[in-house]
Amino acid sequence: MFQRHRAPRPAPHTRRVTAVLAAAVAVTVAAGIAGSAPTAVAATPADAVQRDLNRLISDGFPAAMAAVQGRGGRVRDYTAGVGDLASKARVPVNGRFRVGSTTKTFTAVTVLQLVGEGKVGLDEPIETYLPGLVRGDGIDGRSITVRQLLQHTSGLPNYTAIMGGDWFGIQHRYYEPYELLNIALAHPAGFKPGTRWEYNNTNYLLAGLIIQRVTGRPLAEEITNRIIRRAGLRDTYFPPVGEQEIRGAHPNGYHRPAPGAPLRDITDLDPSWAWAAGQIVSTPRDINAFFRALLGGKLLGTAELAQMRTTVEAPGTWAGARYGLGLFSTPLTCGGLVWGHGGDIPGFESRGGATDDGRAVTVVVTALPESEPAAQHVLDAVDTALCR
Repeated sequence: MFQRHRAPRPAPHTRRVTAVLAAAVAVTVAAGIAGSAPTAVAATPADAVQRDLNRLISDGFPAAMAAVQGRGGRVRDYTAGVGDLASKARVPVNGRFRVGSTTKTFTAVTVLQLVGEGKVGLDEPIETYLPGLVRGDGIDGRSITVRQLLQHTSGLPNYTAIMGGDWFGIQHRYYEPYELLNIALAHPAGFKPGTRWEYNNTNYLLAGLIIQRVTGRPLAEEITNRIIRRAGLRDTYFPPVGEQEIRGAHPNGYHRPAPGAPLRDITDLDPSWAWAAGQIVSTPRDINAFFRALLGGKLLGTAELAQMRTTVEAPGTWAGARYGLGLFSTPLTCGGLVWGHGGDIPGFESRGGATDDGRAVTVVVTALPESEPAAQHVLDAVDTALCR
């Protein structure tokens, strides 16, 4: 769903990757890219990543999962905490979770594939593809480009911020994409297109509508055929209309209805309000495989990938973070960058990405952070996994 932002940090860390809470865990290694032969590796008590996950449990997250892939392709899985607060069930290794805003990268890749096919122009106004649709107070689809949607520089109002955050109140409610767009367009623009950067789910709602208009096919079908199947992501899916449960093995997700209130189970929900901005379900290993396939040139042509990796400053996030087209870059403490896109949705936060030399990590926690230190510890776990 939405992406939470924080003030810049004093030290560079990888982008907000979900925390893997801690207690003890299971480690098996499987191949990172779908199709490679799995290899087993056990974590030791001194494992730095496991220590970071254990700290996340101490921060109050019910559970955490992580998959860490090295340059050679081996994947080490981690778990910590409990997967179900009521039954105290163990956290499943490489369990499924709601990826939230990581969905935006899938949506951006689909748009950029259409760019490569000559069906969409990055610097064309969105009016070209959605004629007469985007109008409002200071809002005109003739002055907003496709690039500005993917880059978060459109100035459009953010529909999820307007909805107010009562996620239990809409937990089982279905939203049509155009209903969400109407929520946004009932409010004034935040700034003139191209003059600022501001993270905004409405941008990707419109990107999803452009995909459907240009292809004549449902967004879920296009993402499935163009990315999920092509990259061999066997445990990833775009939930169909009406599906509220998470398929297969997964930890439960939790959320507080108000600060200080007890955590409540919010695993089952209708994710339609997140749609092109945050609806996908996946696993840590699959998300690693997705970003490795993307950076490896398996999903986009050279020109389109270069456009995706052309970044602008992302103020109000974390130290060193920059944003391309559906993709964050963040400096690592050991040098170089991690490219990825984490996500927050009630019940789950995830952070991570991949490096140009083939390392990858996805860290997941089963609640949203409730403090700045807890949020930073999730980022620290990502940096640890890639640098140590």
